[in-house]
Amino acid sequence: MEKEQIKTPRFLLSEDEIKGRIKIMADEINHDYQGKDVTAICILKGGMVFFTDLIRFLKMPLRCEFLATSSYGNDKKSSGEVKLTMDTKYPLEGKHVLVVEDIVDSGLTLSYILALLKARNPASVKLCSLLFKPASLKRDLTVDYVGFKIGNEFVVGYGLDYAGLYRNLPYVGVLEE
Repeated sequence: MEKEQIKTPRFLLSEDEIKGRIKIMADEINHDYQGKDVTAICILKGGMVFFTDLIRFLKMPLRCEFLATSSYGNDKKSSGEVKLTMDTKYPLEGKHVLVVEDIVDSGLTLSYILALLKARNPASVKLCSLLFKPASLKRDLTVDYVGFKIGNEFVVGYGLDYAGLYRNLPYVGVLEE
């Protein structure tokens, strides 16, 4: 098997920019959920870095849950077919749910996830995403908390990957052809 060529992504967002924006997002979430218990659901694997940094700033009683899907494989575009590969453990009925995602791209995966979660009768469901690509959106979605709006580039780092690589970068970069 030939060794895969690792490219250096073009720099887009610094670690400091990301951490500063997360603090501002957490302040908004703390205000909106004041006096409420929240179930925060991390969408794996991409959302793990953002999720762990975000929840450190949240001040309300918080239960952490994890959900995993697959729609990309080793490609740079979603296949359009979403598979649930890991589900939450605790019931969501009557709970305030905050879905934490790394990036909202086409919205296909999140539409599937949100429909799944809303069928469980939570008190509320809000969506928090570090990155949002409005030009790529193919579904009508409301992203309640947005870190950064970006263009249509394929981004990696800070939890986002390509073929399992680049998740460990402390910044967000653009992976070019």
